[in-house]
Amino acid sequence: MIIKRIRTFALIGITILAASCGDQPKAVQPGGAAKVKEYLVIKVKAQSTRLFKDYPTKLQGQQTVEIRSKIAGYIEQIFVDEGAFVRKGQVLFRLNANDIQATVRSAEAFVKVAEADVKIAELNVEKTKPLVEKNIISKFDLQSVESTLRSKEAQLAQAKANMENANANLQYTLITSPANGTIGNFPFRVGSLVSSATSEPLTTVSNTINMYAYFSFDEKEFLALTKGLKGKNQQEKFNKLPDVSLVMADNSTYGQAGRIETASGLINSQTGAVNIRASFPNAEGNLRSGGSGMVRIPQIIDSAIIIPQKTSYELQGKHFVYLLGADNKVRNSEIEVLVGNLKDSYIVTGGLKIGDQIVLEGIAALRNDTEIKPKLSEIGPLSENMSTEKPLKN
Repeated sequence: MIIKRIRTFALIGITILAASCGDQPKAVQPGGAAKVKEYLVIKVKAQSTRLFKDYPTKLQGQQTVEIRSKIAGYIEQIFVDEGAFVRKGQVLFRLNANDIQATVRSAEAFVKVAEADVKIAELNVEKTKPLVEKNIISKFDLQSVESTLRSKEAQLAQAKANMENANANLQYTLITSPANGTIGNFPFRVGSLVSSATSEPLTTVSNTINMYAYFSFDEKEFLALTKGLKGKNQQEKFNKLPDVSLVMADNSTYGQAGRIETASGLINSQTGAVNIRASFPNAEGNLRSGGSGMVRIPQIIDSAIIIPQKTSYELQGKHFVYLLGADNKVRNSEIEVLVGNLKDSYIVTGGLKIGDQIVLEGIAALRNDTEIKPKLSEIGPLSENMSTEKPLKN
C-alpha cells in the first residue's frame, strides 16, 4: 500500500515538472508571477527601391551575312581563321582561277577578232558608198554591207560582254567580306568544290559592334511597361525607359547598359507575347552571336513596404508575421510578398500597413496572444538588390 502511494506521488511530481519545463515565452518567477520576455520589434515604413525582372534572351549581331561563292571552283586558300575579326573588303577565300583565266584569255581573243571584223565591215561600207553615188552599183549592195557592219558591231558588243563576264568571274575567285565583323565556322576547307548552288555558306560574318538581344513580354507586362510614358510614338516612349542590363550565361552581369529599342507590331495570337529588341554596345567583342542570357529590366518603386525575411515564417506556401497589438500581445497575421527581388528582404504587397509593428527576431517561440515586452529597433534601409552586379557604364 505504501509503495502504491509513493508511485502515485512520483507520477504527480513528474507531471508537474514536465508542465513547468514547457516551451513558454513567459518565465515563472520564484514567487509564482510570470515574467514577460523582451522582443525586438520594428515599425513598418515605406522605402524606395528598385526591383527587376529577368527575361530569357538570344543574342544576335547587328548584321549577320552569309558568305557564298558566286562561281563554281575549288577553294585554293583561306586567309582568315574562324572567330577572327575582319574588315569590309578584306579577302577571306581564294578559289582556283586556272580555268577562269583561260576563259578570260579566250574572251579577249574573241574581242580582238570581233574588232577586226568591224573594221573590215566599215571599210566595205566606205568603199561602197562612192560606187552607189556614181550608180556603178545599186543601193541594195550598200544596204547589204551596212547590214554586215551592224552585225559585226553586235558581235563585238557580245564579245566584250563575254570578256567583262569572264573578268568578273575572275574577280569572284577572291571572296571578300561585305562588312566589318566576326568570322563564323568553316564547313568547307581547302580543296572543297563550292558553287552558287552549294546549300551551306562558306562562312558568316557577324557585325557585333552592337548586339541585339531578343526577348518577349506578355501583353499585360508590355502595357504596364509603356503605360504613362510620354511620347508621340512608340520610339519616343522607349527612349524614356530606363537602361536594361544583360545577365550572361555564367550569371555575371555584362559591364555595359543596354536600351530597349523596338517592339513588334503584332501580338502573337497563340502565346499573347510581344517580341522586344534591346541593343547592347559590344566594341570589345565580349558578346557573340547565338549566345544566351537574361535581359534584366529594372522597376523603380517610390513607396514600398519592405521587411526582413527573418520577421516572417512560411506555412503551406503562405507567409505570416507576428503583429504587435495595443495590449502588447502578438497575433500571427498573413501577408502577401514578392519573393526573390531583394536580398534577405521581402516586399509586402498586402497584409501590413505603414505604422504597424512586427516582431523582428525569435518568432519561433511565439504563439498567438503571447504577451511580450516590445523594444523598438531601427534596422535601416532594406532595398539592397538580390544581385551583386557591378555599376553599369553608360
